[in-house]
Amino acid sequence: MRRTSIRLPRTRAALALAATAMSAVLLAGCTPDTNGGGAAGGESAGLESVQVALVPGGPHPYFQPWIAAGEEAKTAFDLGGTTFNETAAWDQTKQNDVINSLVANGYNAFGVFGVSPTDINSTFDNLKQNGIATAALGSCPAGDVNDADFCLSTDTEAAAYKAAQATIEAMGGKGVLAHLTGVNVDSNTQRRIEGVKKAVEETNGAVTLLPDVTDIDTDLTTAQKAVADLLASKGSEITGIVSTAYNPAVAAATAVKESGLPIKLVAIDDDETILAAIDDGSVYATIAQNPTAQAYVGSYALAKLASKECTMAEPGAIIDSGSFVVTKDNVATYDDERIAAGDQLLKDFDSEYLSC
Repeated sequence: MRRTSIRLPRTRAALALAATAMSAVLLAGCTPDTNGGGAAGGESAGLESVQVALVPGGPHPYFQPWIAAGEEAKTAFDLGGTTFNETAAWDQTKQNDVINSLVANGYNAFGVFGVSPTDINSTFDNLKQNGIATAALGSCPAGDVNDADFCLSTDTEAAAYKAAQATIEAMGGKGVLAHLTGVNVDSNTQRRIEGVKKAVEETNGAVTLLPDVTDIDTDLTTAQKAVADLLASKGSEITGIVSTAYNPAVAAATAVKESGLPIKLVAIDDDETILAAIDDGSVYATIAQNPTAQAYVGSYALAKLASKECTMAEPGAIIDSGSFVVTKDNVATYDDERIAAGDQLLKDFDSEYLSC
């Protein structure tokens, strides 16, 4: 197997989801696989037989590294092809339509960031019943069951816990903490809320957590208004802010700096605004994610499953793609750690997650 370490532009954003009604997936053009699932049964067809589709729920800066990573995977692993399609517009019915069209055009392996975490398992199940390899990339289905062959995503609770710990450290271990995040009904948001609460509970009352400020990651304008309102009403009381969603992180980085308030801020992702603020000291830290590895390693694993060279050692495995604390001390070098983590993930799939 040929392996490649790839360095892409720094990634951005954790995203908020809008849960929508689910329509049935009618996979026209597929031949049902009686073994159920893209990894089961049959003779190995070789990786050149695999066409991988990377399908986020809609447009967002977080997914842009998927494009180059998919192309790199195609070259590195001699795949038949890869494509990236973000036209679902954050509508689950539209995303199913996109998937149907790609299936009809010969794509036989899908890495999907589902629009609706509560309904996406139905899409995965229908794909697998038609012999198509599936991965939940960037976001696992809600609940305890993952019907995709695997999920490769940030452990959002762990990432939020790290972010809250870093904020509390910057606060000197005491004070008032505000949490900015995404869509309240999204399962990833609930995991982030739990991660922040866990870090606060460990202070044994030394840190007071204000009510979570949710549903403000729709766009930057929404986030800017929410942050402005928060600072106007509570700014003099707040010791620290942790943001676990992209737009609120960018909005808070600018607003806190302009306000002159002595608020310690920890953000999410590595937008250039955030990185510049870490450099100048107005943001204490951020938590970077690994969308590049999600797409690159995910495409490799999907190809192994779709070609029937391998099966999953544990069907439906949930695998953490990693999160990384970025401070002034490592802002210039953290991407090396992220690349190394992606390389290790590739090795882990060969040694642990795949059975070949």
